[in-house]
Amino acid sequence: MSATGLAARLAAARAGALVGREPERAVLDRMLSGAVNAPLVAYLHGPGGIGKSSLLRYAAAQAERAGRRVVQVDARFLDADPRRIEEAAGLACVEPGAVLLIDTFEHCQGLEPWLRDTFLLRLAEGAVVVLASRVAPDAEWLLDPGWAQLFTHLVVRPLDAAESDALLAARGVPEDQRGAFVAFAGGSPLALSLAASASDAAAPGAPWEPTGDVLTTLVERLVGDLPSPAHRRALEVVAQAYVTREPLLRAVLGDEDTATVFSWLRQLPYIEATPEGLHPHDAVRATLEADLRWRDPERYDDVRVRISVACLQAVRAASEDDVLMRVAEWMFLFRTQGSSDNPYEWRAHPQVEDTPLRPGDVPDVLRMAEETEGRVSAAAVAHWVRRQPEAFRVYRYAGSATPVAFMAILRLEAPLPDDRAEDPVIAALWDYVEAAAPLAKGEHLGIRRFAVQPGWHQRPSPLMDLVSRRTIAEEMRTRGRAVTFTVFEDGERWRRYLAEAGLLEVVAVDVGERKQHVFGRDWRRQPVEQWVEHRARTTVAPVAGWTPVPAAGGSGDELPRAVFEEGVLEALRTWHAPREFATSVLLQSRLVPHGSADPVADLRGAITAALDALQVDPAGVKAHEALTATYISASRTHKATARRLGVPYGTYRRRLALAKERLIEQLLQQH
Repeated sequence: MSATGLAARLAAARAGALVGREPERAVLDRMLSGAVNAPLVAYLHGPGGIGKSSLLRYAAAQAERAGRRVVQVDARFLDADPRRIEEAAGLACVEPGAVLLIDTFEHCQGLEPWLRDTFLLRLAEGAVVVLASRVAPDAEWLLDPGWAQLFTHLVVRPLDAAESDALLAARGVPEDQRGAFVAFAGGSPLALSLAASASDAAAPGAPWEPTGDVLTTLVERLVGDLPSPAHRRALEVVAQAYVTREPLLRAVLGDEDTATVFSWLRQLPYIEATPEGLHPHDAVRATLEADLRWRDPERYDDVRVRISVACLQAVRAASEDDVLMRVAEWMFLFRTQGSSDNPYEWRAHPQVEDTPLRPGDVPDVLRMAEETEGRVSAAAVAHWVRRQPEAFRVYRYAGSATPVAFMAILRLEAPLPDDRAEDPVIAALWDYVEAAAPLAKGEHLGIRRFAVQPGWHQRPSPLMDLVSRRTIAEEMRTRGRAVTFTVFEDGERWRRYLAEAGLLEVVAVDVGERKQHVFGRDWRRQPVEQWVEHRARTTVAPVAGWTPVPAAGGSGDELPRAVFEEGVLEALRTWHAPREFATSVLLQSRLVPHGSADPVADLRGAITAALDALQVDPAGVKAHEALTATYISASRTHKATARRLGVPYGTYRRRLALAKERLIEQLLQQH
């Protein structure tokens, strides 16, 4: 069969599977025919799996029939960079009548104003544009009197029952099975397609009823009997890696025939072959991942570790232009871990350039430092600009020469020069290092000293995401670094996020009228190579790089009572959540011996000992029972715990409240 014949049959099959969508198709047909008053830009939006990409394929097929040049762009792999859109879509600027199709536009939504006000104005005569995104369009499209006449937005909604039935019929699903599939899928074309792919596994004449994790069941039936264990392992990689390229597959699978397996993967109906590699549908990814984690937790962690190590190698081998994207791919592994208020957004990568410091940037950098952190901090910036200009990274919007933010990663070696007093943070930090873990000959420390963005400063933002990525890239690519520190003025906001990566606060320094918090880790205790392996495991706590010291507000090794009390309650609540427990403020208390090799284990031991010590009288025994049943044994609900203890719920609540007070007093005696 010729390639042309295959392409034609593929297009015909896709066209036959597209049902419904008459209003959307009517708008696209008017646009592609050049009808008078037809919009020039159509914006499709709706949730994942709702059929936006199918409509883009329809538009492409109709445009090709009309003899128009089709320019297709997948925004997932543009790094939200205007230059990459210009490269990918440039043909639409020179080819009259071109049809520009941009899919998954939500991945570069920050470029919407630039696209609307700059790029689209350069399109060739007669060109039309169709965008697809999970995010609704900016209101400015309709508020602008010019765009209001040229723009339309189409909400892609679930299929109705008749359309869902028609889709299943087109996929060959027997009529007696369709009703259950339609009821299950809720009009989602993706869910319907997955159900249709699994329909052959159903017993003849038997009704189809989803049980348990329905999507997992569907994907298991979709996959069916695999050619070999290597093919199953390949699917496990695709499910966890952001995008799978052949080198990644080879790194994880080892000596397997990765070229053959990769070719097989790209033919699967639920995996897209994109310019960057293989990318599964979101629902399929989530299901395959959940299935492996349930079926084989050890294998799940092993795959994650192998991907994490492969990503480390990719970061180290990446060009300067690609390194931040490679770091983002590594961060994808941790998108569902940690606290719900994690301030890092791995996907955000806006239209901002990360560049070295240029001589002309210095006045703007000093101005931003003084505006944001005050004169003392600005003086420290000026000092390091003179001493280590190569340590600075400056951020500016694409197409603009004006800096909008900056950061610096300093490299310090022993002995520190006499002018260290020029920066009070470095002076205090060096004293700490000398006392806690001095550098040996040939060792150096790296410190991310500044992260300044005026107006928003260190609050989560796309700029802070780039600062985080640059910091991680430097850690991964720099050889021989003994110690790492990072400085945050907004320490409370970032404390948990940093603790999840094993960085704990070591000192807090007054800089003018502001306090800077320094978080650190010692790579001599756990090298980067081991860290990326450990970080990928889901069932272990991070390895702390330092024994933490009291946060601001404490005196010596003593925490304020209110902070201590809340720390006890939080430690109980997170007893079975290792990553959260490892961020406990109690690690900064006397419950943990100074210089502890394993502060998390010592804290658990102190709390367990205090619990046992409660059992000196009948009331203490009841307190021990209530706390142990509630937090250590961890019943599903408090009412279930009350039933387990054989007491009324009200009695249980009063007993638990008194038990908490008694435990706090017991621990305060140790503190």
